[in-house]
Amino acid sequence: MTGAEARESIRSGRHRGPTAALALRYVQANLVAVPEPEASHFRLLCARNPVPCPLLEEIPRGCVESSWARGSDIRIDVPGYRLWRAGAPVERFDDAREIWREDLVTFLIGCSYTFEWALAETGLPSRHASLGLNVPMYRTNVPLAPAGPLRGHMVVSMRPYPEEVVERVRAVTRPYVEAHGEPFAWGDPGRLGIRDLARPDEGDAVPVAPGEIPVFWGCGVTPQVVAVESGLEYVITHEPGRMFVTDRRHEDLRPAELH
Repeated sequence: MTGAEARESIRSGRHRGPTAALALRYVQANLVAVPEPEASHFRLLCARNPVPCPLLEEIPRGCVESSWARGSDIRIDVPGYRLWRAGAPVERFDDAREIWREDLVTFLIGCSYTFEWALAETGLPSRHASLGLNVPMYRTNVPLAPAGPLRGHMVVSMRPYPEEVVERVRAVTRPYVEAHGEPFAWGDPGRLGIRDLARPDEGDAVPVAPGEIPVFWGCGVTPQVVAVESGLEYVITHEPGRMFVTDRRHEDLRPAELH
């Protein structure tokens, strides 16, 4: 399946679930749309916090087509949206056209599905993918570098691996800096303020087997915590695990010397 075919399946309503199994070779993106007066702050937030918020594209006010996906419409090509008002989630939508505002600037943020593809290609598949689950995501006690009125704490995603392969996992994922890059932390979840791995804030719980340790990456759901902690007046985001599928391939995000 190509990126365009995945978007058509979403736009037609045939696919409404997580997008991890769609267009496996194509880059996917987290989505956040903010009113234009807040766009400069959000741009700066991404620049100061590139691990959880690697910025792929900024779509200007009045435009709904991504340059990463010809013919796309960001209001209808994601299988789930969340609307936030004054820092609180208001409602979830399959179609964002009725809540879209003309003053919204949209940011597409890199997604872990890219480095998951790289891990699978090297024989290190993610546990949740093998089980057909959504990746577990956790709010942490790690503060973001603020940008104007925007502030919050990092969200991380978790994948368990045997401790002896963590260095290999780091090496495989490190080049994909536009998709969160290498792990942010591994081992004791308590250091990140995570109390119970069996109760993720988003996604599905994934078992950690004996001899394995939890490995944590920055997560593109972080802007949703920023929306809450900053009390943003009006924000539209994707539903976690339900991404925007582009026409770029994962290998396009590797540094040229690694192609």
